[in-house]
Amino acid sequence: MLDRATIAVHEAKLLDLIARLVHLESPSTDKALLDACANELAALFTGIGQVERIANHAGGDHLRITVTDVAEPALPPALVLCHYDTVWPAGTVAQRPFTVTADRAFGPGAYDMKASIAMVYAALGGFGQPAPRLRRPVIVLLTSDEEIGSPTSRALIEATAAQAAHVLVIEPPTEPDGALKTARKGGGAFRVTITGKAAHAGVEPEKGASAITELAHQILAVNALANPAIGTTVNVGVIGGGTRPNVVPAEAWMEVDVRVWTQAEAARIEAGMAALQPVTPGTHVAVSGSVRRPPMERTPASAALFARAQELGAALGLDIREGSTGGGSDGNFTAALGIPTLDGLGCPGAGAHADHEQISRQGLIDRTALLCALLSEV
Repeated sequence: MLDRATIAVHEAKLLDLIARLVHLESPSTDKALLDACANELAALFTGIGQVERIANHAGGDHLRITVTDVAEPALPPALVLCHYDTVWPAGTVAQRPFTVTADRAFGPGAYDMKASIAMVYAALGGFGQPAPRLRRPVIVLLTSDEEIGSPTSRALIEATAAQAAHVLVIEPPTEPDGALKTARKGGGAFRVTITGKAAHAGVEPEKGASAITELAHQILAVNALANPAIGTTVNVGVIGGGTRPNVVPAEAWMEVDVRVWTQAEAARIEAGMAALQPVTPGTHVAVSGSVRRPPMERTPASAALFARAQELGAALGLDIREGSTGGGSDGNFTAALGIPTLDGLGCPGAGAHADHEQISRQGLIDRTALLCALLSEV
């Protein structure tokens, strides 16, 4: 097993690669920039394994890299999940180029999660010797739409995971303690549309049916579905409706964010949203949406995978802790299939989706060593 000092030999190359990836801007909705980034990633990983490019007309193409030069090729593979899209619009890197200080490195998309892609490249021997000997085949997915809910990559992720022994998700760890994640909330989005009847607010208001009044009733009904004691949150985040102050509003709507720890709560919320009924005579309520990203529930198998990572970390002199988060990742999809999934294995840092986004240089070395250990030992 490679120690941290051995990994540190590659630090300059790691930072150079991260800089290159950060400057290849890849906002989730810009296919041209995403595909340009995919071109570079495909060329980069060609020297490591078989690269398959999955065309995606609705967004950036996805990449699947299969590595079979391993110690035990008959074992089912480990799936390594990464995404190369970021939340940052084109032009951000010109304002905030990649910058390295004594102990940190800054840049849009560095923390979430281009530094982690560089870690995977290093852990698979991309920089040459010293490099780990992989135990089992490894499949790496580099997807283009995680930041917008994985609408085009979910089926690919699930189909690839179905053949895997376990899944390693290279998202950032929890901060500030750098804990790995064995549980994540599932998330959903709903839209509630109220249809009423317009009328002149001064002349004949009795002939109208106020969609906004009904919206107020429905906001209270939706809020009542929350159960903070067990972590189920419901947030009416955006509302709208009406046309003019002197018109009884004929339409109103709200957009709702939902987060749950368990699939049972996801089902309860979906049933509750579907059961909404109007209170105001003459109005109609329509609901669309679902809990699209299932919760990543902690299982004995995922706990055992974490325990192994903790043991390997201890051998490297690292204090590896277990945690959970309210945000979702592509690991939610694989965990929901019952496949052992360990998340948060990416580079430590701070400022995901924020102007001060940064990575820890020591964390980059430490977590690359841990990833090498997992791929060579587990």
